[in-house]
Amino acid sequence: MFSHMMIGTNDLDKSAAFYEKVLAVVGAPAPRFNDAPTGHRRAMFVHNGSVFMLSEPINDGPATCANGMTIGFACNSPEQVKELHDVAVANGATSVEDPPGLREGRAVGDMHLCYFRDLDGHKVCGLHRVG
Repeated sequence: MFSHMMIGTNDLDKSAAFYEKVLAVVGAPAPRFNDAPTGHRRAMFVHNGSVFMLSEPINDGPATCANGMTIGFACNSPEQVKELHDVAVANGATSVEDPPGLREGRAVGDMHLCYFRDLDGHKVCGLHRVG
């Protein structure tokens, strides 16, 4: 449903290496790197018509995470939700909220979810809808 998402990072190389491992779980290829016209570096993960980007903040301030924002990645199975979580945690993420698993009775139906905070503190979700 989204065309692209860009988040800031304070260490592009470290963040790109983290997401390369984590997003490989859902089939994303290695990132493409480029320099913005401002000279700031970016890493782009292009997969299934969507782009997830990491960027050095163009205003030269520190990258911070948005309170209340969650980045959600679609997973193909409950097992892939757990793998996404486990790979992220094994590579430095912090598990947050409930352990990966089934959440019943959601307004949009039952789903398997996992949540973690990446290396810069961004909240990330893996989601597989039941049925």
